[in-house]
Amino acid sequence: MRRFPRPWPPAWLFLCTCVLGAFALSGCQGSEQETAGKAVAKPLAENYRDFPHADSLAAYLRSSPDPLVSAHRGGPDTGFPENALPTFGHALTQGPVLLETDVRMTRDSVLVLMHDETLDRTTTGRDSVQTRTLEELRSFQLVTDSGTRTRFEIPTLSEALAWAEGRTVLQLDVKDNVPRSRVATALQQHDALDQALVITYTLEDARWYHQRLPNLILSVSAETSEEASTLVRDIDPSRLLGWVGVGAIADGPAQVFSENKVPMSVGTFGETDQQARNQGLIVYHRLFDQGVDVISTDETALASQAAATYDLQASN
Repeated sequence: MRRFPRPWPPAWLFLCTCVLGAFALSGCQGSEQETAGKAVAKPLAENYRDFPHADSLAAYLRSSPDPLVSAHRGGPDTGFPENALPTFGHALTQGPVLLETDVRMTRDSVLVLMHDETLDRTTTGRDSVQTRTLEELRSFQLVTDSGTRTRFEIPTLSEALAWAEGRTVLQLDVKDNVPRSRVATALQQHDALDQALVITYTLEDARWYHQRLPNLILSVSAETSEEASTLVRDIDPSRLLGWVGVGAIADGPAQVFSENKVPMSVGTFGETDQQARNQGLIVYHRLFDQGVDVISTDETALASQAAATYDLQASN
C-alpha cells in the first residue's frame, strides 16, 4: 500500500528517548512479582486510535502513513501476561498498536480472552476453559510467560471491547467451539465494528460474517492466488485485511491482495522476531519494503520503533 514518508526523528528527540528509556529500564529492574501485581503503566494518549465508524477504521488500515504493528496475544512482557487488560495498556505505551487477542467460551457460554484450550500454562487454574464457569475462572490469576503469578484476572470479551473503546483496535482470533453468532452478537451489542475485526481461517467463516455484518473488517488468509481471488470476489475488498504468511510473504496471494488494494499482514513471531532482536529494525523494514502494512509480533516495542522510523521514500 502506498504511504506518505515519515521523516526520521530529530537527533535531540532520539537522545531524549534513549535517556528516558534507560531510566525506565533501570526502574524496572526490581521484583517482577511487584510489577506483575499491579498495573504500573498507563497507555499514552498519543497512541490512542479512535474511529467514528467502520469506514474510518477500514480507511486507516488501507492508507495509514506508517506501517502498523499488531501486538500478538495483546503484547505480553515482563510482568504482563498475555491476553490481559493491563497488558493491553502496557502495549499502548510502546506505540499505537493493534491488539491481537484470543477468544474462547466458558461452560456457562461467556466469551473470555484465552489462547490455550487449557488453563495450566497461563493461569493458576487447571482443566479446560470450556469446563469452567466464569465465576470459577474469576478465582484464578493470570501467569506471565516466565511463570510469575500476577493479580490480573481473565477478562471477558465484553470487558475487552469496553476497554478498547476510544483507545485501540482488537483483532479477535476466535478459537474452536466458539459459535460465530455469539461473537457477532457481542460486536453488535458493543457497537464495536469501529474498534474490532475478526480473524477468519476459512472462506466459509469469512462469508458468514460478511453476510451478517457487512461492515465488519475481516482478517483473511490465502495460500494460493485462487483462494485470494475468491475472497476478493465474494467479500468487499475494503472490508479485508489479507494475511500472507509468517516470516515470509506468499507471493501469489500478496499480488492478488495488492491489486485489489487489500492491506497485507504478516506474522513475525518466532524466527523473524528473533532475527530482529539480533539484527535490529532492518528486519522489519525489509517487510515494509515488500508492501507489508501490518506485522503481528511478540516484539511490540522493537516493531513499534521500526514502524515509527520507517521512511518509505528512502527505501525506494
